[in-house]
Amino acid sequence: MDVTLTREGLQAIDELLLSTIDSEVDLLNQASRHIIASGGKHLRPHVALLSYLAAGGDDLMEAVSMATAIEMVHTATLVHDDINDHALLRRGRPSVHARWGRTFALLTGDYMFAKVYTLMAPYGATYNVIMARACSELVEGETMQAVAAKAGTIDRETYKRIVELKTASLFTGAARMGALLGGGDERVVEALATYAFNLGIAFQMVDDILDVVGDPEAMGKPIGTDLAQGRGTFVAQPNGKAILTLQPAGDVSATTAAVAEAVAVAEATTGGEEDDPVARMMAKLRTSGAIELARLQALEMIDRACAALNDVPPSAARDELLSLTNDVINRDH
Repeated sequence: MDVTLTREGLQAIDELLLSTIDSEVDLLNQASRHIIASGGKHLRPHVALLSYLAAGGDDLMEAVSMATAIEMVHTATLVHDDINDHALLRRGRPSVHARWGRTFALLTGDYMFAKVYTLMAPYGATYNVIMARACSELVEGETMQAVAAKAGTIDRETYKRIVELKTASLFTGAARMGALLGGGDERVVEALATYAFNLGIAFQMVDDILDVVGDPEAMGKPIGTDLAQGRGTFVAQPNGKAILTLQPAGDVSATTAAVAEAVAVAEATTGGEEDDPVARMMAKLRTSGAIELARLQALEMIDRACAALNDVPPSAARDELLSLTNDVINRDH
């Protein structure tokens, strides 16, 4: 990820994250610093900073507290997600709940969420409403996902809405706040928000693909966990088939049928791993052509993100936003 334009801002975000989570309660200090120290892509705050610059902003430090708030929200959700997912590893390190237990992990995530108020305090009501909406949608998406996973089924439209809410909402909020703060007009603000929305969906789709074909060492966690819990692009249905739940524009039914047929063939020919249904399903997905179809859909979202930038004036920041799409589609963790 090229951070030439935003290096100073991203460094300031790291410093502000650590100073903001400082607490007289030592355990909150330790647990918060633990998850922050595990590293991260800082993709969402990077989008916020680049959107600020692309919209005409000329003092990057003006956007740092807002961008830090975006990263704080994301980090807090990781703490809570690991509880819900029973995940023992996060970026190659023990998750907060694995090290300190469920109760303290919940409190750590809550503490980090509360600190978002401090970070957003310098901004007006408009920005705080955007942040509140992004956070609300994120929780709605996570809840929809949990309900669908518990039911054991998920359809394409439900999956699409889950991704829009739980992932794209924070990307969109980051870009919208950055663009507004940078002084962009309505057309530029909406263009950058549309860019971020599609980038966020592509990011989640790649995440779901990596859950099936990724390298556990590079990802810092086991693969197959989302599939095992009924989440992600590929969903094991009661009849043992798999469907691709987010379809590209075009003949949706034909694409779904093609995937189902490919998986059915793989199901008839794939042997081994009979004692592990998740491993069996992953093997079928790898040989069914579903991965390739999902990647094509992610590429379509990337194309939409790039097209949205046509309404943004040419600049080095816009170029970096375009470059960011390559990082998202080609990432391996």
